[in-house]
Amino acid sequence: MKPIWLPLCLGAGLALAVMSAQEPPPQQPPAAAPKQGRAKRPPPPGVSTPGVKREMSAIKPDQVFPIEGTPDWQVLTEDSVWVSNGPKNTIHRINARTNQVEAAVVVGKRPCSGLAAGFGSVWTPNCGDKTVSRIDIKTNQVVATIPVGPAQSEGGIAASPEAIWLVTDPKGTLSRIDPATNKVAAEIPVTPNSAACAYGEGAIWITTPEKNLLTRVDPQTNAVTHTIEVGHGPRFLTTGAGSVWTLNQGDGTISRVDAKTGKLTANIEVGIPGGGGEIAFGAGHVWATIFQIPLSEIDPATNTVIKQWVGTGGDSVRVGHGSVWLSNLRDGNVWRFSPNQP
Repeated sequence: MKPIWLPLCLGAGLALAVMSAQEPPPQQPPAAAPKQGRAKRPPPPGVSTPGVKREMSAIKPDQVFPIEGTPDWQVLTEDSVWVSNGPKNTIHRINARTNQVEAAVVVGKRPCSGLAAGFGSVWTPNCGDKTVSRIDIKTNQVVATIPVGPAQSEGGIAASPEAIWLVTDPKGTLSRIDPATNKVAAEIPVTPNSAACAYGEGAIWITTPEKNLLTRVDPQTNAVTHTIEVGHGPRFLTTGAGSVWTLNQGDGTISRVDAKTGKLTANIEVGIPGGGGEIAFGAGHVWATIFQIPLSEIDPATNTVIKQWVGTGGDSVRVGHGSVWLSNLRDGNVWRFSPNQP
C-alpha cells in the first residue's frame, strides 16, 4: 500500500592528495571519503499525555498470519479479511471464523491504493498495469479487469450502494464504475492531485493532500457539494460516529468533519506525521497506524488519543469480526487481537 522509503546513499568525490613535486606518487589511489546519506526523518513524536503510551510488545495477538511479501491494504467482508500484497500481485483472504488463509488470488500488477468490498466482490486498483481487478467473493476468482488505474499509489477505492469510486487521474478525475457493466459510467471533476476516496454517511469523500482539502460528492447527482479545509496533508480517511476522519501526513493530526454540515469540528493531536499509514473506524473508536507508532486509539467522545502503542509493525488497520487487524508490512504478517487492550 505504501512504498517503503530507504535512505539513499550519495556518492562522494575522491579526496585529492596534496604533495610536493619531490614526493613520489602514492602506491595506491587515495581512499574515498565517507559516503554521505540522506538525513533520516526524525521519529514521529506521538502524544505526551501521561499514561497513554504503551509498547507494542505489550499486545499479545490472538493470531499471527504470515504472508510472504508486503501485506498491506485491507477490507472486511461478512466472514473474511482481505489483504493486498503488492510484490506478489495477490490478494489474500483470511477466514475470520477459522483463522485460516483460504486463498491467494492473483490480480493485476502491483495491487495498491486500497481495497473495497461491494456487489458480491472485492475490488483492487493495480498500480503496475493501471487497472482495477474485480474478485468474486464466492469463487475467489478475478471476474473482470477494468482498464482504469489509481491516480496515486497511496490512495483509496470506495464502494457505495450505487457504484465503485476511484480517483483515476492526477488532473482531478473521480471515476464512477458501474458494477453491472464493469465500465466507467461517469467522470466527476474534483481538485487536481486528489488521492483517496471513501464512502460513508451517504456520500463519497475525497482527500487532496497538497491542498489540505476534503471534498464531498453526492453519489445520487455526481456533484461536488462541499470542499472543506482540514489539517496539513490529509490522505487516508474513514467514516464513523457521524463524522469523516482524515489522517494528515503533514502535521500528524487527525481532522474530524461533521458529515451533515461539512464543518471541521476538531484537529486532534496524534503526533504521527510522515508517509504511509492508514486510519479506520471500528468498535466505537478511531484507529490509526504508521511505522514506529503502529497503533493509536482515539475516543470520539473526547476527540483525544486514549492509547498509543510504539515499536515495530503497522501500516494498515481494520476493525471488525470482534478484532483489530493490523498489517505489519515490514514484518510480513497480519496480527489479529482484541480492541480491548489494557
